Amino acid sequence: MGFMQDSLPITWRPKADEHDTEYERARIGRVFNHRRPKRYPRAIVEATQESHIVDAVRLANQLGCRISVRSGGHSWAAWSVREDAVLIDLGGYHHLELNAEQNEVIVSPSTTGRVLNTYLGEQGFLFAGGHCPDVGVGGFLLQGGMGWNCKNWGWACEQVTAIDIVNAQGERLHCNSTENSDFYWAARGAGPGFPGVVTKFYLRVRRSYSNMLSSCFIYPISSYREVMKWVVAIAPTCDNDTEVVAVGAYPPPESGLQSEPCIMPLFVTFKNSEKEAQTALEQANSSKPPGALVELVNQPTSLLNEYRNQAAANPQGHRYCAENAYIKNDEDVAAVLEEAFCTLPHPKAFSLWYSMNPCSRRPLPDMALSMQSDHYFALYTIWEHESDDRRCQAWVQNIMKTVERHSDGAYLGDSDFQVRRTKFWADENARHLMAIRQKLDPEGRICGYLDIDDASGVKGLANQHEWTSA
Repeated sequence: MGFMQDSLPITWRPKADEHDTEYERARIGRVFNHRRPKRYPRAIVEATQESHIVDAVRLANQLGCRISVRSGGHSWAAWSVREDAVLIDLGGYHHLELNAEQNEVIVSPSTTGRVLNTYLGEQGFLFAGGHCPDVGVGGFLLQGGMGWNCKNWGWACEQVTAIDIVNAQGERLHCNSTENSDFYWAARGAGPGFPGVVTKFYLRVRRSYSNMLSSCFIYPISSYREVMKWVVAIAPTCDNDTEVVAVGAYPPPESGLQSEPCIMPLFVTFKNSEKEAQTALEQANSSKPPGALVELVNQPTSLLNEYRNQAAANPQGHRYCAENAYIKNDEDVAAVLEEAFCTLPHPKAFSLWYSMNPCSRRPLPDMALSMQSDHYFALYTIWEHESDDRRCQAWVQNIMKTVERHSDGAYLGDSDFQVRRTKFWADENARHLMAIRQKLDPEGRICGYLDIDDASGVKGLANQHEWTSA
């Protein structure tokens, strides 16, 4: 259990009266959200090999302090930056290995969706990872993974066949459905409460698609009710390789439209011939409501192009506040989300409705992930200046206080437990997950869920609607 501390690529927290540029770079340089936290790890280990991860965990045990982990740095609430913890940053640790005969890729947690799919695409494969190109697979998969065409292909974490980890005691373990199965169960939906550090994911991949087309229609926000009711109604019957989204946003500059809020239904289909793709989009193309300001029908696209669009919608160097909810299946979705779509507080902010049916209607595998509905809703509030912090965050909270009453729960990936704690799992799954955490990490060495004052510790989250019940 010994280790050589001198061999670790480690940066220590400076004294209170000192400013260390290198420490600040290591602390927040890879945090995507520029609304940076005022939390200061005791040390940051920038791992480049698995042994660094093992030694960092053992160092934390020796120091008697907690461990936090950073994969891609895209957590909106910067869960990796924790007070007085040893932060293990995996940005420099790379592993990417395809077994084409087994349709399996082995990948390190900081690998981004764009890097993974560029590598896979060259060999004729695809992994339905995160929509934003720079999201690391680590946090994405631990939260469940609402990836490309999730409504039809299922959750990304369902494609995790095994993981390699370093546990809270500093031991390397291989985990799957029969070996160290508690870790494997928790890895598919525990989010930041996973009681270990994943070093590799083993993922099933699918063959790539040679013809992708998209259709997008931009309507004035005055058409919101009609358009939203239409897209919600047709989404469950759309082609099985077609992703369906509705976005409330200001139109892109290249559209030539006035800078006023719009509602934009978007259909992206993954096929192997242009004819198949056109057929898949015909239902939307032919049934759309009248009055569109812009119609972009059957546009050739690719994952690379979709990644570019996502990067433009989620620009770097900005301040973010994200929130989300699974709207109940029997709710009037258009009515519930009207204020969120029609009152955006900033030209770069957007609201999103993401169709999850039929995935939401089938039984899930036995795993931590257990919260879903037909209707996923998220707010991505984006702005540049700190002076807008209070106004933009207040808008998000006001929207969610109403929306939560119509929701079953929320997705971990677009949540901030310091602001709002709600239901993230089915009740039995939540109880089992918290029991696993307490069994596998009884000292709370892994930081877990960052709630108010970072107080949740080993007990984890209560898994209840706190605002609605207040």
